[in-house]
Amino acid sequence: MSDIDRPRAEKLMQDAGLDALVIFQPEAFRYAMGAPAGVATMWGRAGSAIALVPADASAGLAAVVSDHAAGIIRKAAPQVDLRTHRIWIDMLDMSGVETLNQINGAYQVTGVGGPRPETFDRAVCFGLLGDLLKERGLDRASIGADLEFIPAADFEALKQALPGVTWSDGSPVLRLLRMIKSPREIELLRRAARAAEAGLMRMATTVKPGVPLAALSAACKDGAQAFAAESGFALSGHWDFVSVGTDLSDMSAMVTHGALIKADVGALVDGYSSDGARTFTHGPASALASEIFKALENAFAVGLEQLRPGNTFGAVHAAMLGSMRKDGFANYYRGHFGHSVGGGVGIEEWPFFSTDNPEIIQADMVVALEAPFYGQGLGALMIEDQFLITGTGPECMTTLPRTLRDLSME
Repeated sequence: MSDIDRPRAEKLMQDAGLDALVIFQPEAFRYAMGAPAGVATMWGRAGSAIALVPADASAGLAAVVSDHAAGIIRKAAPQVDLRTHRIWIDMLDMSGVETLNQINGAYQVTGVGGPRPETFDRAVCFGLLGDLLKERGLDRASIGADLEFIPAADFEALKQALPGVTWSDGSPVLRLLRMIKSPREIELLRRAARAAEAGLMRMATTVKPGVPLAALSAACKDGAQAFAAESGFALSGHWDFVSVGTDLSDMSAMVTHGALIKADVGALVDGYSSDGARTFTHGPASALASEIFKALENAFAVGLEQLRPGNTFGAVHAAMLGSMRKDGFANYYRGHFGHSVGGGVGIEEWPFFSTDNPEIIQADMVVALEAPFYGQGLGALMIEDQFLITGTGPECMTTLPRTLRDLSME
């Protein structure tokens, strides 16, 4: 099932002067089609999976996909008009096949036999896209491609293969579409946030002097996976950036009395990643660390007050930076104090809570608000939470306290 709001997409494309979007990025393909793009996307080249989104909301979606991925996509999105191309993987339906002769016959009957490309044939893929465009009267249209992804060499080949199309950058439209989440996306991100939080809770129970950083990371992952299994869903991934002690680059560090433990973690559900962070100690933190953390708490609280529909992303940044200045941090500066989250190629998605960003905060966005401080020789401190923007304000997707927690007291 596609997560695209087609009426909204129609309006955005009309405003941009586009007749359609053609999407190549694997994560964006999944967003458009509701199904994974397939293994042929692993090389980061354009063509192996292509989604066509006409501006006309009444026109159906279409896609060019590999024969290997077609079955999964047809099952997930039966209404999509699919065109398939061969990739290197040979796959045969063995139903009723018991002998070698039957295997050879099955290749002939099913039509899957014969030569295959080394990986995939870009020219064939662009040709299939051309067929779709011609059938829909879009072969002379103005079409946006996601140029933030497509390699320059592939874009040149695309223009040569389909010279009648007026190509432009459709990435801004795609970004505007993806920043507002569908109910399905919101639920995936909520599950991911809860799993990651369970991972943090599991990690907290393992914090003792002498415990290595690697054990904390493993506990985070185990806790997230256990929560997902108990809750009846699966994780598609997990990540963490854990630092222990004064050397932020020491991956062999062990917990010591009073050392700062920063855990920035996320879990992925169906490719959608959560993002959140907490800071712990085992024993009292230093007076300086506690003073810095208090400033981060103040900045986070001020930013949270600004996190409401109708306000700008830049206003949140200004408020949080202003709070840090007020608390004595004259030269502290963050490029951003958070970002959207979703199913992008990385953890952080546009838009960002950055300087003068005029983008408007809107209902059904899911964002991560963060207030970090990295001090080599002291340690890292961080507060980060994930929020759903509702019509009345932010709804936090996690429940852990945002304090600097001394786990020796628990």
